[in-house]
Amino acid sequence: MELNYFKDLIFDLLNDSDELNIFDISTDDRRNIFTISTTDGNVFQIEFRQILARYL
Repeated sequence: MELNYFKDLIFDLLNDSDELNIFDISTDDRRNIFTISTTDGNVFQIEFRQILARYL
């Protein structure tokens, strides 16, 4: 799965959720960061990084 596809899935999941009380989602695609504001005034950031899987 590519990083941009994964970010799109997470954005849709957050955006479609009524239970999370999200007021706004700002995206910075260049830095791979979502900034999420909730209706109660809290702000959260999610940073996405793709790492290589190591097999044992």
